[in-house]
Amino acid sequence: MVLGERMLVDGELVTAGNGRSFDNVNPATEQTIGSVPDADAADMERAIGAARRAFDTTSWSTDTAFRQHCLRQLRDALREHAEELRPMIVAEAGTPVALTAAIQLDGPIGYLDHYIDLLAGYEFEHALPDKEVYGVRTERIVRREAAGVVGAITPWNYPLYLNLCKTSAALAAGCTVVLKPAPDTPANALALGEIVREHTDIPPGVFNVVTTSDNGVAQLLATHPDVDAVTLTGSTGTGRKVMAAAAGTVKRVTLELGGKSAAVVLDDADLSSILPGMAMQICVHAGQGCATLTRLLVPRSTVDDAVEILKDGMSGIPWGDPADPGNLMGPVINAQQRDKVLWYYESARNDGQIVLGGRPTTRFERGYYVEPTLITGVGPKSPVAQDEVFGPALVVLPFDDDDDAVRIADSTIYGLSSAVYSADRERAMGIARRFRAGTVGVNGGSWFDTDAPFGGYKQSGLGREWGTEGLEEFLETKTIAIPAK
Repeated sequence: MVLGERMLVDGELVTAGNGRSFDNVNPATEQTIGSVPDADAADMERAIGAARRAFDTTSWSTDTAFRQHCLRQLRDALREHAEELRPMIVAEAGTPVALTAAIQLDGPIGYLDHYIDLLAGYEFEHALPDKEVYGVRTERIVRREAAGVVGAITPWNYPLYLNLCKTSAALAAGCTVVLKPAPDTPANALALGEIVREHTDIPPGVFNVVTTSDNGVAQLLATHPDVDAVTLTGSTGTGRKVMAAAAGTVKRVTLELGGKSAAVVLDDADLSSILPGMAMQICVHAGQGCATLTRLLVPRSTVDDAVEILKDGMSGIPWGDPADPGNLMGPVINAQQRDKVLWYYESARNDGQIVLGGRPTTRFERGYYVEPTLITGVGPKSPVAQDEVFGPALVVLPFDDDDDAVRIADSTIYGLSSAVYSADRERAMGIARRFRAGTVGVNGGSWFDTDAPFGGYKQSGLGREWGTEGLEEFLETKTIAIPAK
């Protein structure tokens, strides 16, 4: 079985109708690793039409046991093909191979169990107490029904994880799906489509994968009247465009967008035990994570000590060839992203001080590599402290007291994640409750798990993934009333 070459449309593996393709480029080598179909509007129309027919004419939306069966098949088939997927993800995403043992591959395959198990006990229908309404004793039933056709638009940083995160929730809810992956990481989505076709009983049209380099083709998922819901992970700018495009048909929109997450280390916390972890996490996958803690807030009197600890920690982070299992960090995804990160490095140099890194690297002849970079001396309103850089850049900011720390932490347009550290558990919890953020880690506690909802406040998005909430993003609510017997 050759994975990652053809789209899945209405149960068939197909090339683009126009015969076109585009190159899939390895960001570590800048070499083409394959070509994939470059769909046009007609291809997307066919996929949407197939999803519409499958939703309207099959029992997919109502047969919960069958959906569980198919998701189990998908999980098992992904495990069987994991060793084919592993090098593919490393090559097209530039992710360190070490991460494929966790969130980039093996973890997400296991995450499918969340929705498989949730379906076993989820009440799609429940009764309200009988009640006299306008003189009539009435039985009332509340039903949760599949929203319909879902357009899933995914990014390049954690591609298979996000493809599975979105599509497993929509499929579990009984929706049909058209998946449009990022053009930088198309092959793993195409492979997912092939696995669905060859190894599951998912009916034709229920799951479709369309690859395209044309944003106009992708936008059809947001504007098309036969698409009932759109789920996107991407930048806040892209989220605004999708939300505006979807307004014309008033479709459901779930957005998991950007972040500029802050870690607050209070004055009673132990810097030496906390900051090495901060230095490491900013370098994981070259900082290309929406919930990465990119701002470190420390008491003003400890800034110098904090910077020295961070400098030592970041200096020791192994980075380079993502295929080397000893490396924690590889390249950023493409030349445009590399140039964007370098622009922020130069901005930080002008506004403050680059303590470590901050230059175009000369370590490699090819590849979109940037240096792990530590920044201090900038104000909390500087571009590098406000914008989502999406690179390995950690900004150290001073604060004067707890109120000042919360004010600075919440001073961006984002509200995706945050963290707080204190020797006083209740003090830390008090700060956590004040943050305007969708997830908060307290004293190293990890919020990331499939039974916990994930999403953001403010311009970090709308809706939630995982948890019961992730399923319900793709369900409509219907109330039925009938005179009581």
